[in-house]
Amino acid sequence: MSMIDTLIDNTIREDVRNIASYFVPDASGYIKLDAMENPYQLPSELRAELGQRLADAALNRYPVASYATLKGKICKGLGVPAGYDVLLGNGSDELISIMATAIARQDGKRAVVMAPTPAFVMFARSAQFAGADFVGVPVKSDFSLDLPAMLAAIQTHQPSLVFLAYPNNPTGNLFDENDMTAIIRALGETGIAVVDEAYQPFAKKSFMGRLPEFPNLVVMRTLSKLGLAGIRLGYLSGDPKLLEQFEKVRPPYNVNVLTQVAAEFALDHLDVLDRQAELLNAERSRLATELAALPGVEVFPSAANFIALRVPDADKACADLRDGKVLIKNLGKMDKMLANCIRVTVSTPEENTAFLNALKASL
Repeated sequence: MSMIDTLIDNTIREDVRNIASYFVPDASGYIKLDAMENPYQLPSELRAELGQRLADAALNRYPVASYATLKGKICKGLGVPAGYDVLLGNGSDELISIMATAIARQDGKRAVVMAPTPAFVMFARSAQFAGADFVGVPVKSDFSLDLPAMLAAIQTHQPSLVFLAYPNNPTGNLFDENDMTAIIRALGETGIAVVDEAYQPFAKKSFMGRLPEFPNLVVMRTLSKLGLAGIRLGYLSGDPKLLEQFEKVRPPYNVNVLTQVAAEFALDHLDVLDRQAELLNAERSRLATELAALPGVEVFPSAANFIALRVPDADKACADLRDGKVLIKNLGKMDKMLANCIRVTVSTPEENTAFLNALKASL
């Protein structure tokens, strides 16, 4: 064994050594329909104005530590209740990590993070890296919440964090609001419910307005799906006293100056981004209808900017589409419940048609 291998064995945690890195395939030359991105850029006149603002940004200085202007625009424009603030992260991933780190214990006991599964992979990974245990509770065959199983798991494991994605990724469906409320109430004073609303611009439903009703509720969102994936900005809101604790874990200056300037500019033009979301919702309906007409294809309801579907052979479909320069996500590798399922991002009419034609050829 070489010196570097011995060094790694002696210093890097075994659970980290035994897992693979988060893999993102090279998309050069492909129609990229595997990452739930908004395919539309800002209009050219707005890009020119944004370019000037970015050029004027003080790159030689740290960001304003309070992020007061950016937070104010988020609170005003994105439905945060009066009296509530937001905590900012380098995408939702960092916010998930912050919360997992804040609840992980160092007294010999293991904190528990829970989520219905299949779920966003970073819920489990962030729990693992923080030193907490992750408990996944399988959803029903129609991807709805198994409320009795969730409540039983809460009673057994006493989780400190429960993530509820609304809509869920990778399945795309909205969980029943009453089931989610029952889970939030069951956690009471012993656990925090995190409603992940990454796809809220497309779902048009939210728990944000219910924050004052539940002191143990946190609502997390991102600007990525709205059309700003490249700037990596997530935000969450909850009871001010709870945010104060998470703030202690947040790295200083975690949102860079260019992200700050770009986000403030975009929030001044939310109407443009909202119109883009409407276009994608219309295309989602068209795409779902045409997919459902294909032989051997089962389409699952979606309130997000992607569609999950089951095909006769997901491995073959993904390989054929990749050969046709179209990237989609093979969900079958994530969870046995998703056997032969794939996920496709809703894109422009032209890219959606290219995907449909490629899938028809594969089938």
